[in-house]
Amino acid sequence: MGFHDREINGYWGRIPDILRKHGAEVFFGFQDANGSIENNCRTLEKSLLDFLKKTGAEKVNIIAHSKGGVEARYLISTMNLGKYIASVTTISTPHNGSVSMDKIMKLPHILLKIGCRIYDIFMKISGDKKPQTYRCLEQLTTGFMADFNRKNPDDKGIYYRSYAFRMKNPFSDVLMMIPYIAVGILDGKGDGMLTPPEVIWGDFKGIYTGTSNRGISHIDEVDTRRMRFSRKIPQNNHEISNIPDFYVKIISELKGMGY
Repeated sequence: MGFHDREINGYWGRIPDILRKHGAEVFFGFQDANGSIENNCRTLEKSLLDFLKKTGAEKVNIIAHSKGGVEARYLISTMNLGKYIASVTTISTPHNGSVSMDKIMKLPHILLKIGCRIYDIFMKISGDKKPQTYRCLEQLTTGFMADFNRKNPDDKGIYYRSYAFRMKNPFSDVLMMIPYIAVGILDGKGDGMLTPPEVIWGDFKGIYTGTSNRGISHIDEVDTRRMRFSRKIPQNNHEISNIPDFYVKIISELKGMGY
């Protein structure tokens, strides 16, 4: 939410080029940054089918960040496109909803709706075709996601796994300082947007952080700054000094597992 899944002016930073250097073919969803799950998945369906036709591939491995992971699951279970998908790897996806969002949605609705309508104008200028910010917020609540999970069970033929991240303190990322403090007060420590219990789904691979005192924020997870976190060498499998290395590890593991 808030960023566009596209190659030009997108938010994946150096990651696509590095994955290609390691032999991966990369496609983008092109969905709206602040579109509803339903509308975004219509775009995702077209992007997926176009990619399969172009490459001749039978299936794809989806790597999704934040709300994109929820959309991937909707694509599979509600839109019945699971036959084209081998695996779904989710990075800080609110599978279980956001406790912080529950509390935010208790604010006066008229104020929230006005603020969201204003933000929709900005998102439309930035490229969204049908921004629905208020609907996006509703779809991040724990109540909505509990109902979503009942209606969208996992496809037994698909491998699902999830990852969580954590900032180490409010100064880990100045751009995420205020959200980190707010979420910390409302819910608990996480990546500035979501806490680990909120993102667990399928084969949960654990909580990752940086090699320095900086930690890893929600926007660090997709290489927003296009630079290393630290020159320090990771001391264990859950430390990261350069986020593209993490994604190379993801695709290498999938290849090794036969996906």
